[in-house]
Amino acid sequence: MPETDPNLQDLGNRNLAKIAPSAIRAFDEEISQIPGIIKLTLGEPDFAVPDHVKRAAIRGIEADDSHYGPSKGKLALREAISKYLAASRQVDYDPETEVIVTDGATEAITATLLGLLNPGDKVLVPTPVFSLYFTNIEMAGGEVVMIDTSDTGFNLTPERLEAEIEVAGDQVKAIMLNYPCNPTGRTYSKAELTALAEVIKKHHLLTICDEIYSELTYDQEHFSLATLLPGQVVILISGLSKSHAMTGYRLGYIAAPASLLPNVAKAHSFMVTCVDNIAQDAAIEALTKGLDDPKEFKAAYQRRRDFMIDNLTKLGFEMAVPQGAFYIFAKIPEKFGSDDFAFAKDVAKKARVGLIPGSVFGKGSAGYVRFSYAAADDKLAEVVKRLGEYVAQL
Repeated sequence: MPETDPNLQDLGNRNLAKIAPSAIRAFDEEISQIPGIIKLTLGEPDFAVPDHVKRAAIRGIEADDSHYGPSKGKLALREAISKYLAASRQVDYDPETEVIVTDGATEAITATLLGLLNPGDKVLVPTPVFSLYFTNIEMAGGEVVMIDTSDTGFNLTPERLEAEIEVAGDQVKAIMLNYPCNPTGRTYSKAELTALAEVIKKHHLLTICDEIYSELTYDQEHFSLATLLPGQVVILISGLSKSHAMTGYRLGYIAAPASLLPNVAKAHSFMVTCVDNIAQDAAIEALTKGLDDPKEFKAAYQRRRDFMIDNLTKLGFEMAVPQGAFYIFAKIPEKFGSDDFAFAKDVAKKARVGLIPGSVFGKGSAGYVRFSYAAADDKLAEVVKRLGEYVAQL
């Protein structure tokens, strides 16, 4: 094994060293060693990519589509994204100047924050929420301002937003909203977003909307802040990982006013040069001929959601009903205490069920666990059986 020169032992980015690795991945890896465990830990659709989308990728390979593409993505894909957003969000984005294809929504978030934040900029983040936001804001030199929404049904209210802006002061530059939300599955109605938009306009906030789960809403149609604030500073981020089960293809995108994107495009090109051509070939197919594909997934997820809510409630868990995505954020039954890490570890060891401790999702998350119901029906039934036996023994 090569040995490091002692004079180089202190090498490393000090800012990055202060940032903890992904707690979700770390916990998942820890419990993955338990024999026979059923994991409901990661946001990974259990469906296959639609056949016609796979065939488009194969055609790209057979056509030797293997050279560098445009940094912002193939124009045909940017045009397909623009057309899709015009139909679904009623906002016209110029595919030449207002759309960037990214290496998944994660890279879209990273490039956006690196391109637009300056050291000391504060970013408001309603919590509980996907912890990636915290680390990426810090990597970009920004400061995370968590807004606990656990006492308002896990949705941010305009009153709470106004109060947090007043406390945070003049360095507040942006707000990040994820809806439907990971981990709660909660989303916003048109009326709720309209009320939030008034506060956002008043304070001239950059608004970053992660709408990766927008095709998976159950009790209402998805509505976007980009629709309400087309001329404002809104960055819309999404992709095909959840809608078309294409997590491994790593295909996301950014849509925003052209004036916002030069630095974002730079950050993107410096990190990845360009997105894989074959993934883009598949995405063009998905967005031009596969817009109905998510309906089958959505119906299955809704059935699974209802099954899990019914059974978890019987076992003593409490939750706000998820309106989208494929997660349940459940409060641990009182008799088990409020240490969600201890509970999740005990459940993994004794019931062989893998859950994510709520505390990793920020303020307002302690005492909860996240279930991902992106798993086959028989696995979910077995999870309920095992949890039932676990609860009955204590």
